[in-house]
Amino acid sequence: PRMDYAPFPLIDLSGNPRERGRQHGQAAPDRIKRGIAMYAESLLGSGVDWKELERRAEKMVPVVEKFDPTYVEEMRGIAEGSGQPFAGIMLMNARTEMVSAARRQQASQHFPDGCTAALALPQASADGVLLHGQNWDWRAECAETGVVLRIRRDDGPDILTFTEAGGLARSGLNSAGIGLTANALECDRDYTRGPGVPLPFIRRKVLEAEHLALAVRTVFQTHRLGSNHMAISHAGGEAFGFECAPDETFWLSPERGLYVHANHWIADSARAKVKDTGLAETPDSIYRDKRVREHLQPKIGKLTLDDFRQAFFDDYATPYSVCRPPRPNNRGAMVATSAMVLMRPGEGRLEACPMPALNRRFTTYMLTPDRLAQKQASQKQAAE
Repeated sequence: PRMDYAPFPLIDLSGNPRERGRQHGQAAPDRIKRGIAMYAESLLGSGVDWKELERRAEKMVPVVEKFDPTYVEEMRGIAEGSGQPFAGIMLMNARTEMVSAARRQQASQHFPDGCTAALALPQASADGVLLHGQNWDWRAECAETGVVLRIRRDDGPDILTFTEAGGLARSGLNSAGIGLTANALECDRDYTRGPGVPLPFIRRKVLEAEHLALAVRTVFQTHRLGSNHMAISHAGGEAFGFECAPDETFWLSPERGLYVHANHWIADSARAKVKDTGLAETPDSIYRDKRVREHLQPKIGKLTLDDFRQAFFDDYATPYSVCRPPRPNNRGAMVATSAMVLMRPGEGRLEACPMPALNRRFTTYMLTPDRLAQKQASQKQAAE
């Protein structure tokens, strides 16, 4: 197994959406190209050729435009900057939704991305700071296509997000102290009630929110095509988990200041209403969240990011473990924990490690929180 995973590159984006996209595309053309090839190839396997892919990408445009036209602009910029076709960039942001039609035609397409996420409210942490993180289990190759975007915005909080190159957002934080992680969920309602907004755009919208209430509104207001779970935290001391079916959202609160979630529905209300179809694909989810919770619970009141790190490194029952080494899944694709992401959202601090089962090197990425930026600005004015 390789030990030489390069850190995820940090890409600074600023300006209008088109310019931000171009900067993103120019900074990571090889990673974007590789990501598109990976998904296009898996689509080809289910009988979707490039022409059909382009047709589906165009069909997605009005759906995304209705949600937020600047996202289409940003994707066009990424295409221009990277020299890749626009359909490929749409694929990087709407793969699940674009594949879903193919998936129904041919069920062999499916491998949900797993994940184990955790967060601790300030009262549960050692230094009174909110902690939030996750393992992202997906295609092993993504350890080499991931990037961290630092997005400077004129119209709202700045954003620091870990994502696949060419993607608009995956997990991350913003300068207003909001943190986000996302994990796959599945139920019997998925891909039966189209059209819906692809998840990366919903995640990006959450990270653009200045207030927790507005982030939560995005989750409750937006119709999706497939299920997923999002944990949204605010550094001021509140956090919730949202189990989202396509047309309904169930919410959960931390217990004693600790919250853990993997890839199965846990809200009583959700389990009474939806059929969990994901455990057949990711059966290990049933103990992954339990293992992380049991590692963290005894330390409530003195939790640190290092405790999260240790919990997420758990290799019980490997390779079906919290921290997964690369292995072929039941469809022949290589899957693994492709990244571990740990955050202190109130400080604008995000640490990420590619392929944590084989590599323990973390890189720290920083964003200046708004209150610090304001403080610095007023100090500068005072000095002048």
